[in-house]
Amino acid sequence: MKPRCSLLLAAVSIILTACGDVAQLPVAAGIGPHPQLPPPNQTLFPTVNIAPAVGWPAHGKPTAASGMTVTAFATGLDHPRWLYVLPNGDVLVAETNAPPKPEDSNGIQGWFRKQIMSDAGAGVPSANRITLLRDTNNDGVAEMRSVFLEGLHSPFGMALVGNDFYVANSDAVMKFPYSEGDIRIAQPGTKVVDLPAGPINHHWTKNILAGPDGARLYVTVGSNSNVAENGIDKEQGRAAIWEVDIKTGNHRIYAGGLRNPNGLAWEPDSGALWTVVNERDELGSDLVPDYLTSVPDGSFFGWPYSYYGQHLDDRVQPQRPDLVATARVPDYATGSHTASLGLVFSKTSAWPAPFNNGAFIGQHGSWNRDPRSGYKVIFVPFKEGMPFGDPVDVLTGFVSPDGNALGRPVGVAIDKKSGLLVADDVGNSIWRVTASTTVSAPN
Repeated sequence: MKPRCSLLLAAVSIILTACGDVAQLPVAAGIGPHPQLPPPNQTLFPTVNIAPAVGWPAHGKPTAASGMTVTAFATGLDHPRWLYVLPNGDVLVAETNAPPKPEDSNGIQGWFRKQIMSDAGAGVPSANRITLLRDTNNDGVAEMRSVFLEGLHSPFGMALVGNDFYVANSDAVMKFPYSEGDIRIAQPGTKVVDLPAGPINHHWTKNILAGPDGARLYVTVGSNSNVAENGIDKEQGRAAIWEVDIKTGNHRIYAGGLRNPNGLAWEPDSGALWTVVNERDELGSDLVPDYLTSVPDGSFFGWPYSYYGQHLDDRVQPQRPDLVATARVPDYATGSHTASLGLVFSKTSAWPAPFNNGAFIGQHGSWNRDPRSGYKVIFVPFKEGMPFGDPVDVLTGFVSPDGNALGRPVGVAIDKKSGLLVADDVGNSIWRVTASTTVSAPN
């Protein structure tokens, strides 16, 4: 970078820091079934306080909670974002990044967004592949890796139904043939359904989850903006979870008003669909909490017109009071700007209480909060199919004492031996967390 450009960026950073706001509430105030929602605090420039991505030093790793152990399942990956565990125990990782989005960086706001992504370590080209990792001797480390699929288009979500392997590219769901034990798929895929993409494609990550009967896929499609500032016409089919018929590709909006849903999972006790959602930015460091919620068929969660139920966002005009009146309150807040992305349920005696029943959530970390939030993996205990109690930190230490991001957790999964796998797209690693029987429940 030329010295003049470096000085300009430094000056802009100082201006943004001076003009942004500082949180008046602790992160914990925005967590739980009844988060505090103070009045919005819009500033001339948004608060920009991201942890610059530097990666782990030699032998570095995150810090596991007391009674837990973290080891490297795989290292040296290329921006690993999402995970999927096959029935035979093979672990698939989507090595991926954003596709070209020529219109998403237009204007001042787009310029800021581009700089934020660069600082976050997300400015590198996408590897566009899925890699298979196999632990051949059951020691909790992947001894073998193989390019499972390549030539994809910013792949993210994955699902296996019978002998059909589905991948959610940024612009379409694709289907590929698979046989148990395959380490590579060379056959071309067939398209199941197109997904909203285009030259803006603001939230490009698309996740998929197979329905219990194997006849449908559930697909997350994030919004094309923060609060529809590009026009509501650019949000067609977005900020939603789709239900897709596997055989025909026919689809419908299963639930809407979800700014950026990512993680999807079936809750083991109730069988209900749950998701984690990134809420909107630029209303101050204390707004708006991201959340974990059940998603009933036909539900609407407010975006862009309102947040956390029926709290109006007056930046959006014209309003839609008819939709706001139906806006559902999420079940559990996960903290403002934490960027909660990964979601997997734990329902197994292999983990001691409370980790035997609840949800692990990967929090990628904030850019729009001072002080920062997220940058860790948490566990939300469940009881009778609903969140119960305070979250527990599982993995921390992703940000160094001097404020740099050594890693950033994204996708989470439970492997065949009940270990928790965590994709780290800055550390380019997959971490594996196990718990001893001495782990105690929180008070």
